Amino acid sequence: MTQFLEAEPYRIKVVEPLKMTTFEERQRSLQKAHFNVFNLPAEDVFVDLLTDSGTSAMSQYQWAGIMMGDESYAGSRNWYHLEATIQEITGYAYVLPTHQGRPAENILTMLHIKPGMAVLGNMFFDTTQAHIETKGGVPVTLVIDEGLNPESEYPFKGDVDLGKLEDYLKGAREKVGMIHVTVTCNNNGGQPVSMANLRAIRNIADRYGLPFFLDAARFAENAFFIQQREPGYAHKSILEIAREMFSYADGCTMSAKKDGLVNIGGFLALRDEGKFRLAQQYLILWEGFISYGGLAGRDLEALAIGLKEVLDENYLACRIRQVHYLGNQLLEAGVPALKPLGGHCVMLDMKRFLPHIPQERYPAEAFCAQLYLDSGTRAVGLGQLAFGSEDHTTGVVQYAPLELVRLAIPRRVYTDNHMRLVAQSVIRVYENRDQLRGMHLVWAPKVLRHFSAHLQPI
Repeated sequence: MTQFLEAEPYRIKVVEPLKMTTFEERQRSLQKAHFNVFNLPAEDVFVDLLTDSGTSAMSQYQWAGIMMGDESYAGSRNWYHLEATIQEITGYAYVLPTHQGRPAENILTMLHIKPGMAVLGNMFFDTTQAHIETKGGVPVTLVIDEGLNPESEYPFKGDVDLGKLEDYLKGAREKVGMIHVTVTCNNNGGQPVSMANLRAIRNIADRYGLPFFLDAARFAENAFFIQQREPGYAHKSILEIAREMFSYADGCTMSAKKDGLVNIGGFLALRDEGKFRLAQQYLILWEGFISYGGLAGRDLEALAIGLKEVLDENYLACRIRQVHYLGNQLLEAGVPALKPLGGHCVMLDMKRFLPHIPQERYPAEAFCAQLYLDSGTRAVGLGQLAFGSEDHTTGVVQYAPLELVRLAIPRRVYTDNHMRLVAQSVIRVYENRDQLRGMHLVWAPKVLRHFSAHLQPI
């Protein structure tokens, strides 16, 4: 079994200077951003843990591949390299490139969702949920109960509750468009889905005649956890495990800005040729030709290389170790973080961190603002602002099941010293948590409001 490495399996060749800011400068930046850290200029952030999407450091092989970009409009050699790589890893015959995961989600939901139809899954991240809802669909969360318990140590908290899945299908099969499972599960801290659960979902999907798809943005991290935690997989390679994961689904979407180790890119992969031919038409309308999908040839090449590099067990062991290095410092200090620690982030439980701030006062966003003021660290709130709603006409509030702050760690970017600085800053905020007050919403769009909302401290 692969063990966590004590040092990175690479050395640093190029460095990017970071801007040092004062507390007063951060105050001014936060006010200009309307107290929403999404609106901050990245230059004014010291350690940026807003997302692990598109923020990876690329390898020397990827940068060399960029110099071999074939920028032909149709049939670039880089596309054929990428297509073959995806086919080798996933086993899916039909592949469409996209500029990131959202177009792939958009096309998949166009293919399978009509108004009033449900999509069943473990938990849906913000853009996936928005794509379903804007097609008139209904996302139905069926994650196991342990997945919503921040203190549970269950090793596969991304699993779908098979009993709930069966019960839903018994009563409403004709109104279900597809099953869609995220590996790893982003909403509850990068928690993995077990192979046994994927296998069981496949069996249920077959019995009810339903298509089953994966959101594979972090498929390699999920495979690593299966290798480490699930009996029977300790001596299998990450590639072998990934292939088995994909074998249970009818296709996948992927934001390759995560486990593709690139700054831009994604794809949709399918088994069904008929669906693929229709998807090609949508791709040409919205993204570009079928052999580039909104990407330059050099981007296609970098992604083909990155998808191979992410399967390296030494890389994965180092990547997960750094996430756990940050998380364990916080847990040892008594900071309420989700357990067990996941694959791409550390998540803080705001219901226990800031119990005096009700969800409708956006405690996650209040914390993010204070963390930025303290150390220049940027995190993201994933609670009521992102997944809840308030109808100010009727007064009805729909509460997000979890109120979290995500510290998402970019791949191959920061050192342990950065993680130590972040841990110290979070601990300082925790020690002075009673001084924090909530936020009220000044302005927000109707869809994906957390990306651009304006807030004001109470």
